[in-house]
Amino acid sequence: MSNSSARPTPLVGHPTALLEVQELSCRFGGLLALDRVSFSVQPGEIFGVIGPNGAGKTTLFNLISGVTPASGGAVCWRGEAITTLPPDRRNRLGVARTFQNLRLFEGLTVLENLLVALQRQPRSTALAGLLNSPRHRRAETQRLEKAWQLLEELELDRLAERQAGTLAYGDRRRLEIARALATGPALLLLDEPAAGLNPAEKEGLAALIRGLRSRHQLTLLVIEHHVPLLMRVCDRMAVLDFGVRIALGTPEQVRRDPNVIEAYLGGGA
Repeated sequence: MSNSSARPTPLVGHPTALLEVQELSCRFGGLLALDRVSFSVQPGEIFGVIGPNGAGKTTLFNLISGVTPASGGAVCWRGEAITTLPPDRRNRLGVARTFQNLRLFEGLTVLENLLVALQRQPRSTALAGLLNSPRHRRAETQRLEKAWQLLEELELDRLAERQAGTLAYGDRRRLEIARALATGPALLLLDEPAAGLNPAEKEGLAALIRGLRSRHQLTLLVIEHHVPLLMRVCDRMAVLDFGVRIALGTPEQVRRDPNVIEAYLGGGA
């Protein structure tokens, strides 16, 4: 306890949680975008984060994935602090994410986008690649098979040779999810996956999210404006408003919370 003043940020998370954020804060100059937000995500859970525009949802994702440094608090992975690790280290631990603004290689084909995501080979295999060794050829075959498996799962196999930049918006969303899955994550962060989708595509997205959990033994953390979608698919939810967590619980508990009704749902849902 004597070190609390010198080190206010917790360094060890709860050992049963896959992900835990503890008193997480982010300040941009004089703006406090996220103010001491805390929650944990259990293995196998679909956890949602909702809130109005400017609530701090994407900032929260940027801190969890390492894109933006935290101003205070901690991010813990399987009980160990990863607050200062860069995004690539977090990805190797099993954290993958999509972005609200799609980040595809638009000049490459759909298949090539996945092959790039699957190109995470150790440096020791570089010589094997130059020599085109049997080991390298086996690895390439496995990579291609994995890419086609993901394309079929995300219903993109018919578009494999199309340039990513020519795809319809819903297909581009699915491709970004496929690329995130290609890294073999334990936790998948979905940033506004329903943005730009029509009602039928949103319905398909709900089924996709549930299916991803069961097929890949995934834990999912989803931020979304489309509240009915998250109400249907999530086990638990947190609600942010002006960077502060104002509610936490099951969808039904969140739906009835007076703070949520006032700040976000407007007395409706």
